Amino acid sequence: MTKKVMVAMSGGVDSSVAAVLLKDQGYEICGATLKLYDNEDIGIDDRTRTCCSILDVEDAQMVAHRLGIRHYVFNFGLHFSRDVIERFAEAYQRGETPNPCIDCNRYIKFSKLLERALLLGYDYIATGHYANVEYDENRGRYLLKKAKDATKDQTYVLYAMTQEELARTLFPLGNLLKSQVRKEAEARDLVNAEKPDSQDICFVKDNDYGNFLESVMGVVSPAGDFIDKEGKVLGRHKGLIHYTIGQRKGLGVGFGRRKYVTDLSKEKNTVTLGDPEDLFRSSLIAADVNLIAVEKLDGPMEVTAKTRYKQPETPATIFPLEDGRIRVEFEKPQRAITPGQAVVFYDNDIVVGGGTIYI
Repeated sequence: MTKKVMVAMSGGVDSSVAAVLLKDQGYEICGATLKLYDNEDIGIDDRTRTCCSILDVEDAQMVAHRLGIRHYVFNFGLHFSRDVIERFAEAYQRGETPNPCIDCNRYIKFSKLLERALLLGYDYIATGHYANVEYDENRGRYLLKKAKDATKDQTYVLYAMTQEELARTLFPLGNLLKSQVRKEAEARDLVNAEKPDSQDICFVKDNDYGNFLESVMGVVSPAGDFIDKEGKVLGRHKGLIHYTIGQRKGLGVGFGRRKYVTDLSKEKNTVTLGDPEDLFRSSLIAADVNLIAVEKLDGPMEVTAKTRYKQPETPATIFPLEDGRIRVEFEKPQRAITPGQAVVFYDNDIVVGGGTIYI
């Protein structure tokens, strides 16, 4: 019996080519575009978005029509507001710097979409992410593995996927280079063949997090003190939500030499400033951990790890803690480890798992 696949079609070139490839492989497919918000709700009054706009829905519909497949539009706005945007705002209020793309994948794309697909009788969902899934007979587990195109690999933002989700997800682009995907789109004369990739956070206009949190989410972030590591007051900051660890620009005060944000304290409402060397740390604690390659961590494990999406991996050892969290000790100190961001662990090209940086 032909397997049925619901392809998440964002309107971009990657998800469109994913649909093309699956259709060529003989799957019975449909397209699904997720309506996550209205522009007016997030303070955007134009049609220039490169992600999640009405233009993207139209592009997805045109590709679906060209492929001769059914196309759905699912309104997941309430879930997106609760599980992505509100979590984003709450994290900033705690002095953290969240990655909402991870939450969107975790709570919407590989949760709600899969739930809807199964309800409608589909066997799998598929996306245009650059990653691979493989079942390991020896481990008895599905593995998340890096994409062939190292410059586009997206496993960092997929570390929260469960075994059930991996078993039901296809990544058709995992063994292709981005250049090959563009060529395929051009060869098929897809409307979005030259469409640029989406950048920044889709629901924040002009990448201005502070303005979004204040004007759209109604977050109140009072001014407070800039301090040095000894606690000496250096000046006034305009609210914690405007700063992140490692930030140098936009501090609004001059010190005669470069200063960087090295710590944020919600309790004291202070922003600590320091020198470049003050940004380096050798360890961290990860919370809300999800493991993929192993069911649980019984003891220390040597891995490579990274704490930013575009950051190179670095050797580290992970240690299980009694409360389910994981301590990560790096072979070499790492710059600007930031609470709220993700740390992801690798064993060569296999994703061991990951978690949210707690401290």
